Amino acid sequence: MIALIQRVSRASVTVEKEVIGAIDKGLLVLLGVEQHDDETAMRKLADKVMKYRVFSDENGKMNLNVSQAGGRLLVVSQFTLAADTSRGLRPSFSGAGTPDKANTLYEAFVAYCKEQGMAVETGRFGADMQVELINDGPVTFQLQV
Repeated sequence: MIALIQRVSRASVTVEKEVIGAIDKGLLVLLGVEQHDDETAMRKLADKVMKYRVFSDENGKMNLNVSQAGGRLLVVSQFTLAADTSRGLRPSFSGAGTPDKANTLYEAFVAYCKEQGMAVETGRFGADMQVELINDGPVTFQLQV
């Protein structure tokens, strides 16, 4: 599984001109599922996302995780993160998880984060989404398990 996390001062997801998810301070999590991913990988990545220290403490050092900083998560399924771009000029998606598997793990990721006490907003799996964000920093990391 792959998560591209961006520290944001605000972010939102719109589908068919309707905002379906929005946060202020927190992390925008673009989530990609690969063929070999399973429930164990999902939990490991979710824990890493929630505990990753990307918010500044009182000394200006990145020592706080999203919860400690009083932030929330906006989790958006991002199929293209699973692309193989190592050859040619067109991405290959042969390593991506099937839509059923990806949706199951995406929903499980969101549910697991909520079970851990995180405030979570979401996009809509498989939808044509418009994502807006104010990247704070900018701070962006790719996490993979």
